Amino acid sequence: MNEQKSRDPDALHRHLHDVQDLLSRHRLVETLVQRQHMPHQDLVESISSRQELARLRRKLDRLHPADIAEILEALPLDDRRFIWDLVRADKDGEILLEVSDAVRATLIERMDPEELKAAAETLDADELADLAPDLPPEVMQDVFDSLDQEEQEQVRAAMSYPEGTVGALMDFDMVTVREDVTLEVVLRYLRRFEALPDHTDKLFVIDREERLRGILTLESLLINEQDLLVSTVMKGKSLITLAPEDDAGDAAKAFERYDLISVPVIDAERRVLGRVTVADMVDQIREESEAEILSSAGLREEEDIFAPVIRSVQNRWAWLAINLITAFAASRVIDLFEGSIEKLVALAALMPIVAGIGGNAGNQTITMIVRAIAMGRVDPSAMWRLLAKELGVAMLNGIVWGGVVGLLVWWLYQNPYLGLVMSGAMTLNLLLAATAGVLIPLIRQRLGRDPALGSSVLVTALTDSGGFFIFLGLATLFLL
Repeated sequence: MNEQKSRDPDALHRHLHDVQDLLSRHRLVETLVQRQHMPHQDLVESISSRQELARLRRKLDRLHPADIAEILEALPLDDRRFIWDLVRADKDGEILLEVSDAVRATLIERMDPEELKAAAETLDADELADLAPDLPPEVMQDVFDSLDQEEQEQVRAAMSYPEGTVGALMDFDMVTVREDVTLEVVLRYLRRFEALPDHTDKLFVIDREERLRGILTLESLLINEQDLLVSTVMKGKSLITLAPEDDAGDAAKAFERYDLISVPVIDAERRVLGRVTVADMVDQIREESEAEILSSAGLREEEDIFAPVIRSVQNRWAWLAINLITAFAASRVIDLFEGSIEKLVALAALMPIVAGIGGNAGNQTITMIVRAIAMGRVDPSAMWRLLAKELGVAMLNGIVWGGVVGLLVWWLYQNPYLGLVMSGAMTLNLLLAATAGVLIPLIRQRLGRDPALGSSVLVTALTDSGGFFIFLGLATLFLL
């Protein structure tokens, strides 16, 4: 049965709704049959249950593994395990690759060693290397022993490179040809394949030592005379290549910049080791984006939304503890000016505005800086130029919006001096937010840390405490 791959979120949502509806109907039928007392009840229950399960299996059989992975991630733990048991075994390996790390663990724990081995044996060497860290060692060893020598070497090579490098993403399934053969010979060679490797837009031209000589695009292969030699139509100059040690993020930027589909990976002697494809880069960009979002919220790792409570607490507690400390510090700042607030109650109503506008501005700045760092557009040496620019933006925003709020406060409380204090406090807190938004991620980058990790938490803490101190301090000096 042909698999359907969803190309839009609406289609995937419909698939999820269909699966949930079939699950509900299956459970409803089971409940109704169990409540009835009739002759041959066990037989009736068995037939009814099998009919509903058959509908579920047919639905799952038509879906692409990537769509099944999305559905599994959206289901509560019990439903997820139930659906996982209904999935065809030949899809297990691909689904395990597609689901998040957190969800993968819940699926693997449902599988016995033989099922895991069967799933792993359906994967290519590079895919197996991705899954290997999550497999039990004895299962991985059995799978490794079942591979031929070339596949074993490929798995070792893929696992030898650190995560986040091109080598860790490298695909060994590619087509290479020699430069001294004709295009007709190449075409005959390609017809021997049952199917070309995914995302094949070019063939890699190599010599006898497997060193890269050039590339032969499929377009060149098809539009030129078949009696021409590969060497006459191949591209051998200005080739874009990657090394296995290159950063995967930098490789993804190259794919985006030059609209690439596949790129050869070569060693120092220009021997072709493998290739990376646009599919690998899309996955890399998505993972980096997700990691950045999680880091900005202070989460250590991706979390299964249906994970047990204790596991979610372990993932979230660290930065919540830091946030609690900073919130307590902000409360101490307010306590310092308790007398001022008692004398002018309006201060209590206005100070959250100063802190809130500073926090929002700081998070805007930090989002821009972290994104620029991720895109490779900024380094720590540009710190002072960026700081000067952001301080200019903060000053202009402070004058404009601080002036607007100051006038509004003057009108509400009939106190021009309170309006001036409000304007000054907003401007100073925006300057503090800009300073923190630039310095925090760039300093973390210079120290070799993730610039996104918890940065928004730190900026919010500084603008809260700083905003309260600035506003209440100015009010104490000039109003009381």
